[in-house]
Amino acid sequence: MRIGIDATALPPQPVGAGNYIIQLIRALAGLIGEDELVIFAEEKGPALIDLPVTPNIEWRLIPDKDPAVRLIWEQAFFSRLIREADIDVLHSLHYTRPFRLSCSSVVTFHDMTFFLYPELHTSTKRIFFPQAIKSSAKRADFVITVSESTRQDAIRLLGLSPDRVITIQHGVDRAFRPINDIEFGKRVTNKYRLPGKFILYVGLIEPRKNLPLLINAYKKLVDDGTDHNLVLVGRFGWMFDEVLEQIEKLNLTDKVILTGYVEQVDLPMVYNLCDLFVYPTLYEGFGLPALEAMACGIPVITTDVSSLPEIVGEAGLLVPPDDVEALFEGINKVLYDEGLRLNMARRGTEQAAKFSWEWAARSTLEVYRQAIKKS
Repeated sequence: MRIGIDATALPPQPVGAGNYIIQLIRALAGLIGEDELVIFAEEKGPALIDLPVTPNIEWRLIPDKDPAVRLIWEQAFFSRLIREADIDVLHSLHYTRPFRLSCSSVVTFHDMTFFLYPELHTSTKRIFFPQAIKSSAKRADFVITVSESTRQDAIRLLGLSPDRVITIQHGVDRAFRPINDIEFGKRVTNKYRLPGKFILYVGLIEPRKNLPLLINAYKKLVDDGTDHNLVLVGRFGWMFDEVLEQIEKLNLTDKVILTGYVEQVDLPMVYNLCDLFVYPTLYEGFGLPALEAMACGIPVITTDVSSLPEIVGEAGLLVPPDDVEALFEGINKVLYDEGLRLNMARRGTEQAAKFSWEWAARSTLEVYRQAIKKS
């Protein structure tokens, strides 16, 4: 096969879907054998994805673009580049594909928030993505979803035939593991000004992540005299200012630390340094940070919605996304019960070991074969 991979949506500071793009391409590159990969990416792409130079991997680069401009370019000009590359199948890794294509097509949907929670997106995204996703779903040979929860949402909301929608879950990078490196820990602690004892959140600072729930629960912990700080790791997204206002209003400015974006090379150690990981999200297509935390041997508390129960399994503690008291009690329980914490850490590493990028890549290659056969 001559496989086209659309990585043009890869942002300069990858999270979530960006990490999916990087990790899947790396895993595919290790498995393609005599097949060929043609990777369409912006100029920053090769450095971010970081592949070895081999004869069967070809880069087709375009100038870096503003996200909105990229979406216009995708529909107006991308089809010509795809024809010129003479590929057998194109995998669009981020929701949308060009309207017209001269080859087989596979599209990955990461979640259905544009339909389920449109109010959590900017007005521009609310206008563009629902129609673009519907068009892509209609024209693709197969749709890949990153969890069974997202698969069921896609089938229901888009009216898709179940046999065209394939669940292929994320893997977890081997860098996320228990790490016993004192010097590395000191460097990361100093670099991001981390406290000695802390509860951790990793993800965008935006409405969908439901951070007010965590901050309110943490306020109750502070009032009870906790000596743990709360560390929020992630770049600021849409409407982040509401989170900052809440922290200030509750007089938590000295207790809540916002690190901004943490480099991927440092992130496994940040997980290792915390005592508890809390992911209070309203909806997740997959929920990769929860999996990364479990792989590092860190107890996880998250919400009982969307994909999180299937990702966390029996290893984590699940709470409703609107119950501050339940989250407060859960954090208290895990922080101050060493036996429970150790048991959750053990079960977490066992659960995380079930997720592999190699398996995800092998499954994805099979979808490509089926798409070409179908066409």
